[in-house]
Amino acid sequence: MDKKRLEQLLEEIQSGKTSVEEGVRALEDLPYKELGYATIDNHRELRNGYPEVIYCQGKTPEQVQGIVKYMMSQGNNILATRAGKEMYRKVREVCNHAHYNELGRTITIINHEPETTESYIAIVAAGTSDLPVVEEAYETALILGNQVEKITDVGVAGLHRLMSKMDRIRGAKVVVVIAGMEGALASVIGGMVDKPVIAVPTSVGYGANFGGLAALLAMLNSCASGVSVVNIDNGFGAAYNASIINKL
Repeated sequence: MDKKRLEQLLEEIQSGKTSVEEGVRALEDLPYKELGYATIDNHRELRNGYPEVIYCQGKTPEQVQGIVKYMMSQGNNILATRAGKEMYRKVREVCNHAHYNELGRTITIINHEPETTESYIAIVAAGTSDLPVVEEAYETALILGNQVEKITDVGVAGLHRLMSKMDRIRGAKVVVVIAGMEGALASVIGGMVDKPVIAVPTSVGYGANFGGLAALLAMLNSCASGVSVVNIDNGFGAAYNASIINKL
C-alpha cells in the first residue's frame, strides 16, 4: 500500500465510507505480505520514496507472476529486472499493459504516471555492447520519474565522438557512465563535468577484462574527483542512485 492509498483509506474511514473493521482488514498486510516464496515489503515506498523492485534472476516465472499480481493489487508502479521472456509472458496473463524491454531484460508496469523531474539524468555508454546495461538503467530511471538522455557509443577509442556530445552531458544533474573493456570513459567524463558521475563497469571485454573486474578496478582507482562506482553490470543500482541525486 503506497502513501496515497493509505491517505485515501484514512479519509474514507473518517468520512464513514469505509468502516473501521474494513479499514483494519485493508491494513492487515502492513508492513509486509507473506506469499510463501517471497515476503513483499509494503512500507518500502513510505520509507524510501520508491516501491520495492522485483529482482527476477533465480525466481521461477510463476513466482514472478505471483509477486506482480499482489503488487498490482496495491496500485504501485512495478519494475522487474533481469526478467526473461517466459517471465514476461506469465506477467502478461495478470497485467496486459506490462511492457518488456528485451535488451535490458526489464518489465515495467505503469499504474499511475510518476511525477517527472525538470532536470535530467544523462546515461552515457562507451559502446554498443554495453546497451543491455544502458537499457536496464534507462527503464529504471524512467519509472522512478526522471527525464533521461541516452548518449551511446562514445568510448575513448574515438574521443571526437564524445566531445560532440559534451553539451548534453554537462546539462544533466547527474551522469551515469557505462563502460566495459578498461573502463576509462568514467575517468574522462569525470574530469570534464561539474556533476556527480556514477560509473558502471560492464562485463564486456576480452580475457584480461575478467568479466568486468578490470573495468571495476579502473573505475575504483579513477584519478577524477566526483566518480563513484556500482557493481559490475548494475545498471539498476546506478539509475536508482542517480534518481535520488536528481530529485534532491
